[in-house]
Amino acid sequence: MRPVIFASKCLGFENCRWNGMILHSEIVELLRPYVDFISACPEKEIGLGVPRAPVRVIENSKGVFLLQPSTGLDLTEKMDIFSAAIIKTLKKRAVDAFILKEGSPSCGCKNVKHYAKAEQKNTTTKSFGLFGQKITENFPFTALEDEGRLTNFTIREVFLTRLFTTAAFREIRTLGKIKDLAAFQAKNKLLFLAYNETSMRKLGKLAANGAKKRAEETYKAYAEELCNVFKNPAKPGAAVNVLQHAFGYFSKEISIEEKAHYLRQLEKYKKGSLPLSAVTLLTMAYITRFKISYLLEQTFFAPYPESLVTISDSGRGRDSYR
Repeated sequence: MRPVIFASKCLGFENCRWNGMILHSEIVELLRPYVDFISACPEKEIGLGVPRAPVRVIENSKGVFLLQPSTGLDLTEKMDIFSAAIIKTLKKRAVDAFILKEGSPSCGCKNVKHYAKAEQKNTTTKSFGLFGQKITENFPFTALEDEGRLTNFTIREVFLTRLFTTAAFREIRTLGKIKDLAAFQAKNKLLFLAYNETSMRKLGKLAANGAKKRAEETYKAYAEELCNVFKNPAKPGAAVNVLQHAFGYFSKEISIEEKAHYLRQLEKYKKGSLPLSAVTLLTMAYITRFKISYLLEQTFFAPYPESLVTISDSGRGRDSYR
């Protein structure tokens, strides 16, 4: 099943920014062959032209508002109406993730400038855009990032892993069979172990359906716990344990030089100079070469398409996760 992503329309889909421009987003371009995009520009949808005078988020004792300082227009109600309508549509589409415009007073999901007054020069705080806030409130269990943070390879790896895992889960959930859930848990066991051992064990119990609940209830509980798995990156210690476990399957089959090279890459990952994907790709090469069937089935070694693996890193948002 192809993942479904909602993205801000200015991120490579249409010239609809306030200045009439379009933005190039590397992650959006990389994902185009693999996902189905839904896009919209909230500011354009509520009747603002392209180009248009900028809007601002105003936050004071009276509340949070979306204003256009040059015209004095209060656009808060229009944005709320638009948000409610599109959220209703998106819930029917079962969206797997959101990529929103960084810093946008409408779409922004983090670090959006808030002002006490429309004419004020200095910001008072940073928070959500109005549309971004509604998305966060209505899709608390769905992956959500802005395109700026996705230039960080660690954040990008977590996002992509969560995206394709969620889409795979959505596919089996439509069938609603416990045996499919058990198979899903089995092939994701090492992936979940690397990210969150506590959640891995909870998911294992749910997949085993020990409480003998109805399949619908089990899938609902599993979906809620699944979102906890990817709240943080894979823990280096846990991921290294998984990789060392895999190494044991083929270490006797490779040369001394190959062993040394593999262990060097593992050490680089532990020190933070290599992304996890770089080591899992190397591991997958050996797993494929020696046809290790158990490991070939584990999504840990290929959680998303290989062509999406990039090691570019802006360093932005390194220690911040939703």
